[in-house]
Amino acid sequence: MIAIQEAKGGFDKRWISYCRRNNIPYKLVNCYRNDIITQLKDCEALLWQYYQGSTKDNLVAKQLIFSLEQTGLKVFPDFNTGWHFDDKIGQKYLLESIEAPVVPTYIFYEKKEAISWAKNTCFPKVFKLRKGAGSSNVRLVKSLSEAKRLIDTAFGKGFLQYDKVAGLKERIRKYGQGNGSLTDILKGVVRFVFPSEYVRHAWRECGYVYFQDFIPGNDHDIRVVVIGDKAFAIKRMVRENDFRASGSGWIYYDRDLFDEEIMRLSFELGKKLRTQCVAFDFIYSENKPLVVELSYGFTPEGYDPCPGYWDNNMSWHEGEFDPYGWIIDTMIK
Repeated sequence: MIAIQEAKGGFDKRWISYCRRNNIPYKLVNCYRNDIITQLKDCEALLWQYYQGSTKDNLVAKQLIFSLEQTGLKVFPDFNTGWHFDDKIGQKYLLESIEAPVVPTYIFYEKKEAISWAKNTCFPKVFKLRKGAGSSNVRLVKSLSEAKRLIDTAFGKGFLQYDKVAGLKERIRKYGQGNGSLTDILKGVVRFVFPSEYVRHAWRECGYVYFQDFIPGNDHDIRVVVIGDKAFAIKRMVRENDFRASGSGWIYYDRDLFDEEIMRLSFELGKKLRTQCVAFDFIYSENKPLVVELSYGFTPEGYDPCPGYWDNNMSWHEGEFDPYGWIIDTMIK
């Protein structure tokens, strides 16, 4: 029996559909209930694509899943797959430890050290918070004075995890390019006036500052998702008059857009990390791919148009595929 936790915009509906099509026993569970351990007594696996923008998920998901993994229960995501999710600081150390080709990243935990570095570096640099998806909490820093202001805030009052002004502007931008609706804008206005539970309860990010080198000349990034011995990819264009690609909604899928080098590298890194599922975000420097960050989850609808996938022998498989079923297959094999 497979246990599935329902989640906002997650894989759960695809998992349920796969189980039904293949006569795989499953049941829905409620991981927020006090009796979750009892609910799982007749199960051999738990699948939960938890959401980084949920207060409850941030409180319980990793703690529950990693605890269950210690008992021998099969879980998704397991520890290797999920511990670094929505944690760019953890990802920096992880990627550097396996000698992945990465965008140079600088993290400081002392204000004096950060200021000294800023005075001796060149600009622009990319500033990020530890948490945030879809290019949220990411900005281009063009001068020393701007960097100092960010450092002062980082070691002072800190940063809110959600910028309501930027959030509303992003909804308006997507509407303008045909990827949103007036309803989305209205929701943004409501969130501007009445912050969500997550925004109200989220702590400020402070006590550190995070910068990455800005790599010029990239009008897109490449996201490669590796699940076991299979992988698929999308090309995401940057926003107009911007440098950020994640969350832009401007995506291309043709197989010819992805070279063999970046696919081989993705399989190699996925093997080193021992993940069940990993999505790498790449940009290029002098025609060489560099990892910007990684995640275990993604929004399914953005990948449905992929025309096929690669296996780890670099063979191409044309046609529709079910990566959510791949995850289940690895759990029950």
